[in-house]
Amino acid sequence: MAALMIQGCGSDVGKSTLVAGLCRLFANRGLIVRPFKPQNMSNNAAVTADGGEIGRAQALQALACRTPPTVHMNPVLLKPQSDVGAQVVVRGKVVGAYQARAFQGLKPDLLATTVESYRLLAAEADLVLVEGAGSPAETNLRKGDIANMGFAHAADVPVALVGDIDRGHVIAALAGAHLVLDAADRDRIKGFIINKFRGDPSLFDEGRLEIVARTGWPDLGMAPWLAAARALPAEDAVALERPVRAHGDRRVRIVVPMLSRIANFDEFDPLRADPDIDFAFLPPGTPVPGDADLVILPGTKATLADLAFLRAQGWDIDILAHVRRGGRVLGVCGGYQMLGRTVSDPEGIEGAPGHSAGLGLLDVDTVLLGGKVLRAVSGRLLDGDAPFSGYEMHVGRTTGPATATPLLALDGGAADGAVSTDGRVAGAYVHGLFERGEARAALLAPLGLAITPRDHASRVDAALDEIAAMLERSLDIEAVARIAGL
Repeated sequence: MAALMIQGCGSDVGKSTLVAGLCRLFANRGLIVRPFKPQNMSNNAAVTADGGEIGRAQALQALACRTPPTVHMNPVLLKPQSDVGAQVVVRGKVVGAYQARAFQGLKPDLLATTVESYRLLAAEADLVLVEGAGSPAETNLRKGDIANMGFAHAADVPVALVGDIDRGHVIAALAGAHLVLDAADRDRIKGFIINKFRGDPSLFDEGRLEIVARTGWPDLGMAPWLAAARALPAEDAVALERPVRAHGDRRVRIVVPMLSRIANFDEFDPLRADPDIDFAFLPPGTPVPGDADLVILPGTKATLADLAFLRAQGWDIDILAHVRRGGRVLGVCGGYQMLGRTVSDPEGIEGAPGHSAGLGLLDVDTVLLGGKVLRAVSGRLLDGDAPFSGYEMHVGRTTGPATATPLLALDGGAADGAVSTDGRVAGAYVHGLFERGEARAALLAPLGLAITPRDHASRVDAALDEIAAMLERSLDIEAVARIAGL
């Protein structure tokens, strides 16, 4: 059973990208490869072929393996709903919402579930590449761990530990991990990888030798800063803490308020990549710019809470003023719900039962109900008759007069969304509307922007091949293969 687990000296050290790149690298060698992450925490999720949801990073890694994503690739997904609580998704289905302390009691059963899912994947693959979460050196979390060493021991998987040189103190990070881990966990690590190096790699030769001397772990190589990773969807909202604004001669300005529980924000990657679009996520406290052409209200894990958050930032006033000036607004999923007259949660699906007035820009009302909709969908935009492919991932039912003018016609005859009478405000439940070039062109045409309808998926696929080639050149892939048991 060939497998390797990539763990890191912290969050956001590049584990997801390395696993994706290695998945593509070994798939390009003709192997049947499967990605796996026992426990993930992210509100960026993807719908699977078997009707569940998993972390977006594992769906990307499945793409790198050229295989459809399944719930077994990420059997435990935590979707934060507050600072101390999260919705728990097990094998693609919601099992409840738990406070952090209460979740600890679930871990023994969840460890068995993760190992079983891993073994099901291993039975169909030549190689399973496993991604850890956070860092194994967080020894206060070691008891009951299912995300890092707890899983690695239970499934008997060797580990490579990743240090991020871009954030500095990488020698201390790796040597410190060796110091605080117990003997069994230290022995489980079969080598280290330095990630995100910029410049002349020979300048860190002595540093790598020092890490070997201090830890005894073999040096598996040093990956460069992977510029192609910008084309890949981000795993979680850490990426939004470093928003990049485009400047210059951009023809259209599009902004997305960064809601506190923003979800599936990677669906806007095609807009960020377009050279004609000045795209920005607006951090809290930042007003909607007066020259914005389009404001997009994104999906959220907690519609009522983020509706209150939106008002606390003053974004409701900004958006209403934007519409009065003739600007356009698009709501996606939870953002669509916010655009209506009311949002109600009578059963406490997202927390305490509640009710709130919406922004009143669409003549619809939403009631949050049990039974989560998880499905891949396709169809056509009614304005422009352009084909789209996407997915639905939501609770709630939206009704009202404006739904008589839907935004989308789904294959099979159903409709989705609503459009205001003047056509300037619209919303729908479907995520991923900007992915296909034809749909993106149709959505942006009212802004006066004509684009070449190129599917964003081809850009992502090319980036995976580029990353795989870079890893082939910079890492000791034969040593990685031996450690994995190939």
